[in-house]
Amino acid sequence: MLRPRDTPTRECTSLNGLWRFAVDTAGTGRADGWWHRTLPGRREAPVPASYNDLFPDAAVHDHVGDVWYQRAIRVPRRWEGLRIVLRLDSATHRAMVWVDDTEVAAHEGGYTPFEADLTDVVEPGAEHRVTVVVDNTLSWQSIPPGYVEPTPDGPHQRYFHDFFNYAGLHRSVWLYTTPRTYISDVTVVTRLTGSTGIVDYRVEAAGGEGGDVRVVLRDADGVEVARATGGTGELAVEDVRLWRPGEGYLHHLHAELWTTGEEPTDSYTLPVGVRTVAVEGNRFLINAEPFYFTGFGKHEDGPVRGKGHDDAFMVHDFALMEWLGANSFRTSHYPYAEEVLEYADRHGIVVIGETAAVGLNAEVGTTLTGTVFTTFSENTVNTATQQAHLRAIQEMIARDKNHPSVVIWSIANEPESTTPSSRSYFEPLVDQARQLDPSRPVAFTNFMSATPDVDVISDLFDILLLNRYYGWYKNLGDLAAAERNLEAELRAWTRKHDKPIIMTEYGADTLMGLHGVMPAPWTEEYQADLLAMYHRVFDRVEAVVGEHIWSFADFATAPGLLRVDGNKKGVFTRDRRPKSSAWRLRERWRKHR
Repeated sequence: MLRPRDTPTRECTSLNGLWRFAVDTAGTGRADGWWHRTLPGRREAPVPASYNDLFPDAAVHDHVGDVWYQRAIRVPRRWEGLRIVLRLDSATHRAMVWVDDTEVAAHEGGYTPFEADLTDVVEPGAEHRVTVVVDNTLSWQSIPPGYVEPTPDGPHQRYFHDFFNYAGLHRSVWLYTTPRTYISDVTVVTRLTGSTGIVDYRVEAAGGEGGDVRVVLRDADGVEVARATGGTGELAVEDVRLWRPGEGYLHHLHAELWTTGEEPTDSYTLPVGVRTVAVEGNRFLINAEPFYFTGFGKHEDGPVRGKGHDDAFMVHDFALMEWLGANSFRTSHYPYAEEVLEYADRHGIVVIGETAAVGLNAEVGTTLTGTVFTTFSENTVNTATQQAHLRAIQEMIARDKNHPSVVIWSIANEPESTTPSSRSYFEPLVDQARQLDPSRPVAFTNFMSATPDVDVISDLFDILLLNRYYGWYKNLGDLAAAERNLEAELRAWTRKHDKPIIMTEYGADTLMGLHGVMPAPWTEEYQADLLAMYHRVFDRVEAVVGEHIWSFADFATAPGLLRVDGNKKGVFTRDRRPKSSAWRLRERWRKHR
C-alpha cells in the first residue's frame, strides 16, 4: 500500500481537522444507523488525536466500545475520470467506514493504514458525508489482547500492556487520486558489490492489462544515476553514496507506468536509502560496519493529544535525541506514524520496527489485572489470535519495507517464551516474517523471567532483544547485587547463543525534582546511578551491541498502585523536561559518535 503523494498523475488532499464526534454510550449507533444522518450531539473532535483526554468527562476518557466521527467532503470536479481513494492512516483498534449510506471499508488493527476505493461511490463536484465508527474494545483475539469485564456501572476494559489504551483516529485521513490503471506497489531491496550499490526493485500495477514500466534512479541532487525497464529489475550505481546512521542520504526512484500515448499513465516517486544490514556472530552490521545502538524505547504519547500524531512533538523529540547523542529507537509497542519513519530516513536515525503484539504473557497480565489465566489456550490466546498477529506482521512489513531506517523487525514485546505452546505459536510467525522480508533480521523483546535456562524460542530469531530491570523490579535499591546479576545473565546468554544482544529496556521510575543525599529509588540520583551501572556491564560484555533505555519520556498508563500519574521511567518528563540522568547520558552517548 503506497503512501499518498502528489505526482504528475496523482493528487491528494488532507481531511484532517475538526470532525463531528459522538460517543456511543448506549451502544446503539450501529443498530440505529447513525451513518445515515448527522451524528447526535454537538461535540467535535480533532483528527488526528486520541479522543480520551479532550473532554473533562470520565465517561469519554474511560469509554469502552464505539465512537463516531463524521464530516462532509467535496470531491473536486477535476477528478472526473480518475480513481478516487479514501485512506485512513490508522483507527484504533478497528473501524467501519461509510460514504453517505454505503459501507466502503472495514479494518482490524489500530496502527496500520487501510483504504477504500470510492470511484463508483462519489460524484466529482458533489458533496458527500463520510462517517467512521471506531471501536476500542480489546479481546483475546485482538492484537494487543484484552478482555471486557462487565460491572454494575458498565463494561470495563482490562488489558495486559502497561500504557493507556488511547483510541480514535490517531493519524491523518486522506482523499487522493490515481489513474484508473495505476502503480499499486513498489518494493526495493538494496545491496552492495564493492563500491557499487544495487537497488533490486519490483513495481506492481493494477486496474488494467498490459503496460510498460520505466524506472529512473536519481541522487539527492536530481541527477540520474541509473535507469531500467520492466516490472522487476536492478539498478546499479557505481561509487554509490550510502545511507548511513547519522547521514540519511536518500536517492529517489521514479517509477512510470506507460500504456498508451506520449505521457505516462501513472507515476510514483519513492525515497531509497542504499544500505545493507547483517548479523555476523555477535555483531550487528550496517554497510558491513559494526553498529552500536544508543537510544530508547518510546511511545506515541503526549498531553491532550494522547497517541495522536503531532509534527511539532515529533521534531522536538528527534531534536532531543540528537542533543543526547542517541542514534536509534524502537517503535514500542506498535508501528509508529509513517511521518516518523520518513523523518528517521531523512536524518539517518536507526529504527527497530515493532508490531502491536504486547501483552501475550499471563505473568504480566496477572500482575496488571489480578486475573489468573493461561497465556495460550482455546479460550485465551489461540489460533484466531495468531492469525490476527500474522496480519499485524504482514501489514507492518507491507507498509514499512522500503524505509532504510528500519533495520530489525520485532514481532512481539515480552510474550511468554518459556513453554512448548509459545514455541508452537511463534515458529510459524517467524517463518512468515522471513518470507515477507528476507533482508532484515527478525527478533522479539524477551521478558525478564525468560532467562536463558528457561527460554525456548530465542533460537528461532536472529538477534537477542532483552528487557531487564535489575535494580528496580529485582534487586531494588541494591545496585551492587543488580550489577552482578545482570552481568551473570548476559554472559549466560552469550554461552547459549552466539548472537548480538541489544538491551531494549532498562531503567527506573523517577520523580522529577525528588533528590536525596543517598540515591534512593525514585530519586533522580538513583535513576542516573542505575543507568551508569548498566553501562559498565555493557562495556564489559562484547556481545552487547546496543542500549535502549526505557523510556524516552514519561507516559500515560491505566491507573494502578505502581503507576502514579503514569509510568515515570522517562529520561524526560511527559512534557519533555530533562531529568538529571539526561546529562549523564549525553556525556556517554556523544562519545559513541
